[in-house]
Formats: sequence, structure tokens, C-alpha cells
Amino acid sequence: MEQKKKVGFNIIKNDPTDGHKGFGKGALSLENVSPVIVDVEDGSAHIDIGAMHARSAVEKGIKFLPNKEEVQGAKPYWLVWVTVDRNEAGPYYAGVTACEMTVNRDIRRGYKSLPEHVNRMDKSLKRHIIVSDMDDKSKDILRDFLMTHNAEMWERSSDELKDGLTIG
Repeated sequence: MEQKKKVGFNIIKNDPTDGHKGFGKGALSLENVSPVIVDVEDGSAHIDIGAMHARSAVEKGIKFLPNKEEVQGAKPYWLVWVTVDRNEAGPYYAGVTACEMTVNRDIRRGYKSLPEHVNRMDKSLKRHIIVSDMDDKSKDILRDFLMTHNAEMWERSSDELKDGLTIG
């Protein structure tokens, strides 16, 4: 007996509707999204593509628990989904959404909400800006990272993003 072919999640490169009008229409491309890890205590931020599959350097070897209170003495991080798009002026930061994460390396435990991480990645792909949950220090780190990474892209980005990452 032949089993029916199952439709799985596909990461589609380029335009999913390019050349045909059927399967994949309306699918989102993950090609233009990057995960940025903000290390609050170190005051640093960096791109870690491993976070696309929950395998960033910060996440490796850590068992994540759904309850923040179960992970005492944890170091704070933000996983920020940054989506780049292009308009007539050039590329810009189109979607930026932040997710909280904490890690205690000593006990190899951490906290994150996987549904929140997935939903925020989706929101970033759909060009939303969600940075209001971040503390001021983290906003400063992310703003400086985005500006330093590409000043022109930062200049072309929305006022919503710039205002969201401005303190005071």
C-alpha cells in the first residue's frame, strides 16, 4: 500500500511563487532573516546562524525549561530576529523582533519560550518591529550593533525601529 506523500516544512530560497502559481504560494522565505544574539552582561551582539535551529553557541548543551523561576543565577540574553528587505533606496532593516533567553552554564539549564521564539521570527519575516520588551542596556547594544553592521541600512530603516531602540 502506497503512503500518501506528507508535506513538510520547506525552507524556500528566493521567491516561492517564481515561475509557477501552485505549491508554495504564500510561503515565507527565510533567506533574508538573521538571528542576532545580544549578550547583556558582556555588552555585545553578534550574528549566530545556528540560532535558526536553536543551535547557537549560547544554546548548545543547555536544557531549556519553560519556567523562568526554575533557572536561578542565569545570564540574560536576547535572541533578535532581523529581517532585511530592499526598497527603492536600497536594503534596510525591515523586521526586528526580540525574544528573551537566560542561560546558567554551571547547571546547564536555561529559560526560553520556544513558541515565542517561533512567533517572533514569523513577525520579523512579516516586517514587524517588536523591541519594547528589551531593557535599555540591551536596546543600546542592539542599536549600536545594527548601526555599526551597516550604517546605510540603519539610515533607511523605519522611524518605528529607530524610536523603539532610542532610550529616553
